[in-house]
Amino acid sequence: MAKTSAKERNLKRRKMTKSLANKRAKLKDIISNKKATMEERFMAVLKLAEMPRNSSKTRIRNRCALSGRARGFHRKFNLSRIALRDLASRGELPGVTKSSW
Repeated sequence: MAKTSAKERNLKRRKMTKSLANKRAKLKDIISNKKATMEERFMAVLKLAEMPRNSSKTRIRNRCALSGRARGFHRKFNLSRIALRDLASRGELPGVTKSSW
């Protein structure tokens, strides 16, 4: 089990990213706009730098829905490799069977 603080921190980052996504996108558009003046672009860079770091999408960590484990994460199931194997072996994941050949 991951620490509760790590899980809560990640949830906080997800909320912050969602709430400030439009503002970040607008600033990035201004920065990449070659027709804008250098002063406007520079001010946009400064405003983007002043925003919280946790509002960036790259700061979000994928975590297991059951255990909160960050490593060995399968996006299709939103589970870690350990939880995935445990649920699959118990037959609780629909469509997943143990392979044999």
